[in-house]
Amino acid sequence: MRAVVYEAFQGTPELRTVPDPSPSRDGVVLRVGASGLCRSDWHGWMGHDPDIRLPHVPGHELAGEVVAAGAEVRRWRAGDRVTLPFVCGCGACPECASGNQQVCDHQFQPGFTHWGSFAEYVAIRYADGNLVRLPEEMDDVTAASLGCRFATSFRAVVHQAALRGGEWLAVHGCGGVGLSAILIGRALGASVVAVDVGDDRLRSAAAAGASATVHGLRVPDVARAIQELTGGGAHVSIDALGHPTTCFNSVRSLRKRGRHVQVGLMLAGHRHPPIPMDEVIAKELRLLGSHGMQAHAYPDMLGMIQRGALDPRRLIGRRVALAESIEALQRMDEFAGVGVTVIDRF
Repeated sequence: MRAVVYEAFQGTPELRTVPDPSPSRDGVVLRVGASGLCRSDWHGWMGHDPDIRLPHVPGHELAGEVVAAGAEVRRWRAGDRVTLPFVCGCGACPECASGNQQVCDHQFQPGFTHWGSFAEYVAIRYADGNLVRLPEEMDDVTAASLGCRFATSFRAVVHQAALRGGEWLAVHGCGGVGLSAILIGRALGASVVAVDVGDDRLRSAAAAGASATVHGLRVPDVARAIQELTGGGAHVSIDALGHPTTCFNSVRSLRKRGRHVQVGLMLAGHRHPPIPMDEVIAKELRLLGSHGMQAHAYPDMLGMIQRGALDPRRLIGRRVALAESIEALQRMDEFAGVGVTVIDRF
């Protein structure tokens, strides 16, 4: 099969022919129909993820068709169209037993712990507990765009923050996760303030339904600007970028008893950001992490999409060929363009 492979962190990936994968006893092999390009893939290529072993094939936002299944797989067979969370649970640890596969003790992550979906085929472990059947009307590109960004954002907004209609949501960073959060927040009946440092991204945020936008480099105090726009602060604030500045501003922009959700990854030198803990105490704020979404939680999200309450297709940006993904991956730190870039030609 053809796959994008890198031999060294920050080295130029290459498009190569490598052996086709075989399914494990509990796994399947998928023919990849589409794969998203995510900033998490860039972090992995940079060497920020300790789970990656070289040589490596990136890619964790995917949709495809089952072409082979292991002897222990019961729920899936060749021809089934599926997607999956970027964190797959083992099905046997205490976290999986409690329904929290997104923090599984022995998690499988295509594109990180194992080779991923920048390839014609990808092998997936623990298939029975982690694959999600796609609605017949949903194409592969749309399904791949749900990937880690839309699904992660859905769980952060709906399940972790428990955002309600009539509340204010502040979104810091208007990339794929942030724009997803805006769409989801508006679908729930919330008002949204979007923060970014790019005019094009703020325009996209407004088009997605943000009631107000804040340019992070043009106001002296982002948190104060949000407090003024919302009449006292956001009920829920999300750091969708993953940076010490956006994390700090997100917490400070909350009203009393507000909820901060950290969705953007804090890697490398950003692992331990400063937090205004005095405000956390005085305002009785809640700080929540959010790490993907379990396969069993997908029906809520897919149901809203099928009813027309959510339309993730609005967030799809560029469609590229597998060979073009090499340059796109290397340039993800430039934050060029808006929307989700998806590989749809292999």
